[in-house]
Amino acid sequence: MNGRRTVEDRVVDTVNYVLLSIIAFLTLYPFYYVLIASFNEGADTARGGLYLLPREFTLDNYSYFFQDPKWIKAFGVTVLRTLIGTTLSVLFTSLVAYGLARKDLIFRKVYFLVAIVAMNVSGGLIAYYVVLKSLGLLNTFGVYVIPSMLSLFFLLIAISFFQEIPPELGESARIDGASELRIFGSIVLPVSLPLLATMGLFLGSQQWNAWLDSAYFVQNDSLRTITYRMMEVINQTMISANTSANAAQFTAQLQVTQFSVQVTAMVISIFPIMCVYPFLQKYFVQGMMLGSVKG
Repeated sequence: MNGRRTVEDRVVDTVNYVLLSIIAFLTLYPFYYVLIASFNEGADTARGGLYLLPREFTLDNYSYFFQDPKWIKAFGVTVLRTLIGTTLSVLFTSLVAYGLARKDLIFRKVYFLVAIVAMNVSGGLIAYYVVLKSLGLLNTFGVYVIPSMLSLFFLLIAISFFQEIPPELGESARIDGASELRIFGSIVLPVSLPLLATMGLFLGSQQWNAWLDSAYFVQNDSLRTITYRMMEVINQTMISANTSANAAQFTAQLQVTQFSVQVTAMVISIFPIMCVYPFLQKYFVQGMMLGSVKG
């Protein structure tokens, strides 16, 4: 096969690069605009014409959030629920999947049937509320992490992944007297980094962005999450914008506009996840291929 590139190849590559550049710009620019708007004075942003850099640089938008103790507490609660909830979800889901991956497990098909039914049938919000109340999880930090410990979607993916691990690894350890828990922790988990990283990224994003459980199942104001606070502020600014008197009072109190408050809340809520993503990207790409190739 001739390795020289033809004119048609160069034309196709050029068209691909142009199309990908347009798609990348349309995808990334809204995030960039939100970022520069959060560092620009609200009144100046409202005049329009803000495209590339902040015209009137200010940190007042962020000062509004971080001078408020409620936001500091909400940030701490969100970080804790993300770290604890993600760790528990990844470990517990992996442990259950490791057991279900064993083909000699008793009632294995029954467990699969229960998992499939649970994935497709929901009891609804009221039934879920009653279950949480009977377990004593309402208005506690546990409501953020305990119900989400088992991810059924990643359970099926993890089962497929663990079945691809050569059984000889576990058998040799069993001959040496290792327990199943020791084999899981010392052999299975270290060779499952792409799976664990992918699960961690997805489940961590879910934990960080979740706000319905904070709104429906928590009344203690000190347990509110940062995404709930963000929705609270956005709703407050939208209500204020409906009446000119309230809008003027709101703006005077905050020295920012409703729009600048909203975009700043968005940046605060997505910034930590965007910082973590580059470090997990190489595992994330490998993890997305899990289960897509069958032998």
